Amino acid sequence: MKLFKPTLVALALFAVVGCNEKAVEEVKAPVLDTEVQKQAYGLGASIGMYMQRNLEEHDKLGLTLDKELIVRGFVDSIDGKSVIEKEEIQALLMNLDTSMKEKQQAAAIAASEASLADGAKFLAENAKKEGVKVTESGIQYVVLSAGEGDKPVATDTVKVHYKGTFLNGETFDSSYDRGEPAVFPLNRVIKGWTEGVQLMPLGAKYKFTIPSDLAYGPNGNPPRIPGNSVLEFEIELLEIQKAEEAPKADEHAAH
Repeated sequence: MKLFKPTLVALALFAVVGCNEKAVEEVKAPVLDTEVQKQAYGLGASIGMYMQRNLEEHDKLGLTLDKELIVRGFVDSIDGKSVIEKEEIQALLMNLDTSMKEKQQAAAIAASEASLADGAKFLAENAKKEGVKVTESGIQYVVLSAGEGDKPVATDTVKVHYKGTFLNGETFDSSYDRGEPAVFPLNRVIKGWTEGVQLMPLGAKYKFTIPSDLAYGPNGNPPRIPGNSVLEFEIELLEIQKAEEAPKADEHAAH
């Protein structure tokens, strides 16, 4: 279980100095004159930050752990005075790990259900906006730049610039940010892309709103994309390559 890695004992050593709130004012600054001293402090600080993130995750799920007891368990153990036997400790930590996973799963299911409801509401409202077109499958799109020329077919490979965002506007993926277009076979990506990009003439730029069932579905694409997420993409079609000309797919494409 990640939370209780053996190296986390360094956090306990660091915390022993200042865990008593009443004595905080009396704690002196650490002596960091040598490289080894700085390395020791740095190790403890790094593990402390790691531990803090884990404890925050526990707190969010209602599994708040007493920091002073964590420190006390460490100190008692190295002094050979642990009040709990090793076998019981192992069982306790396994139970904690199980509880954590159960709560994480429940939270993920709740978030997925909420996302499904929010997505359906957004799609219904967005479809009414001026300029929005809706395909038979449910993809919604707006033509930002019309472009001209050929349209790709599913067996073609395309070169595109794109930006993917959640409904709140947060960007989760962008070829613009990477500084280079993405190249990929059109039939090797999410269904919404395969269908949507085929609507685009060469040189066009469209904005697509893709229902979750044509994106990553109820499972999402962890850790970036939650389940049942409706996604928006701005896509600029730069080049169409026929199957015989296709290079290897770009690993960053929305697959």
